[in-house]
Amino acid sequence: MSTELALKSDSASQTTQFVSVHIDKQLFGLPIDSVHEVFVPDSITPVPLAPPEAEGVLNLRGRIVTVVNMRRLLNLPRNEKAGGMAVGVEFKGETYGLLIDEVGEVLTLENANRLPNPSNLDPRWAQISNGVYRLPGVLMVILDVERALSRLTVVA
Repeated sequence: MSTELALKSDSASQTTQFVSVHIDKQLFGLPIDSVHEVFVPDSITPVPLAPPEAEGVLNLRGRIVTVVNMRRLLNLPRNEKAGGMAVGVEFKGETYGLLIDEVGEVLTLENANRLPNPSNLDPRWAQISNGVYRLPGVLMVILDVERALSRLTVVA
């Protein structure tokens, strides 16, 4: 029985699960262990003097969540479509909602197929990525939540 458990943990460590999201036309993958929830943001309150990437704050089940507009963070044009989704993450003990265009599915990918950022990757994406996966017909950029949120402009 212990051999069976060892085999399960070995096979589990050879793959990583990602929540796939779209920002503009680019597919990003967030490691599933960094995602706490997916939600539709409602009643975002702007915060005076906040960095331009900070859309504002909202109350999510009694917690104050800072909403980060990933399009602004990546210097992409505004999304003219109404709606949008947010992915809840933790960073330095605080809760953030990453405002994205849409959520895809959970993907389980082989760690051996993970590639370093290619030299021709858009610099905006390379700054917040720690690798890529080549999927059929699309390149999935792995979003490094810590690197992305560290880019927020701090106003003292």
